[in-house]
Amino acid sequence: MFGVNVTDYDRKVYEEELADFLPDNILDAHVHIYKEEMQRVRPENRKGCVNWPHMVAPDLTIEDMEQSFLQMFPGKTVKAVIMGMPTCRLDEVNPYVLSCAKDRNLPALYCTNWDTSPEEIRAAMQSGFCGIKPYLNNSPSYIPAGEVRIFDFLPHAHLQVMDELGGVIMLHIPRSLRLRDPVNLAQMMEIEEKYPGARVIIAHIGRAYVPDDIGDAFSILKNTKNMLFDFTANTLTLAMVKCIEAVGTKRIMFGSDMPITKMRMYRICKEDRYVNVVPRGAYGDVSGDPNMQETDDTGEMTTFMYEELRAFKKCAQEMGLTRTDVQDILCGNAARLFHVDF
Repeated sequence: MFGVNVTDYDRKVYEEELADFLPDNILDAHVHIYKEEMQRVRPENRKGCVNWPHMVAPDLTIEDMEQSFLQMFPGKTVKAVIMGMPTCRLDEVNPYVLSCAKDRNLPALYCTNWDTSPEEIRAAMQSGFCGIKPYLNNSPSYIPAGEVRIFDFLPHAHLQVMDELGGVIMLHIPRSLRLRDPVNLAQMMEIEEKYPGARVIIAHIGRAYVPDDIGDAFSILKNTKNMLFDFTANTLTLAMVKCIEAVGTKRIMFGSDMPITKMRMYRICKEDRYVNVVPRGAYGDVSGDPNMQETDDTGEMTTFMYEELRAFKKCAQEMGLTRTDVQDILCGNAARLFHVDF
């Protein structure tokens, strides 16, 4: 779908809850742009990844992104950090992203495979990318999905290049225990200690989407000095609060995971896992997906984007964040990191 089908309820949520809360300038630090024909991985082969995002968002061109931002954020100036979808053919999606980035003067991240050479990454940085987007699906095929570790798809050779060049790494951590996984935490801290020049963003607050995903992770992560976080596609206010308590307001930023956040939904916790409640029939047959649940009661259902920002507003209110804090988290922190001017 090109753009967003804005409903009366969407307008009510935006006008009554979000418009005055959001700053005039917004930088979305986590947007995937790609064309559907670039996809190379069938849903059943997306190792360690859930399938529902690909059911709700088959593609997002740069024009679609711009139209969607105009519709969702009237009166605001919105820019984005763009990257391909890692499940695409990388030799097709990376050039598309770079072309769009140069045309729109936007920062871009280069999608990598586990065996991408350091020389290729250096060339990508020289061509205009400002960092890399590794992904657990792009790890060696012989490693079972549940056993993938960070260094299996973000090897030390890549980290050394990013450390040397001061590049950004957008890191989606693996493993079923998510942020509280001890292997993840150990490797995150190893990256922090060994590669201080790399600008590592832990995407989705480490995929902490329900309270059990957090564990005692922030008792460890509070000791970091360089690590950054985004709350991309996360509606858990508690995770945002715990993250800010641990690292402050200067190392966390907004990202949407567009096009996924065009999805119409709200999120609940069910048996210690997140479940997206969606309109019946809107996204095909979701009966076999444990993270999806359909409903006929859609009168007060808005977009994933607005649900994420509602959760952050609640965080800001609970923590007494200042207007400057909110502006930093929704724009300033990422703008400084990616050298974006408004």
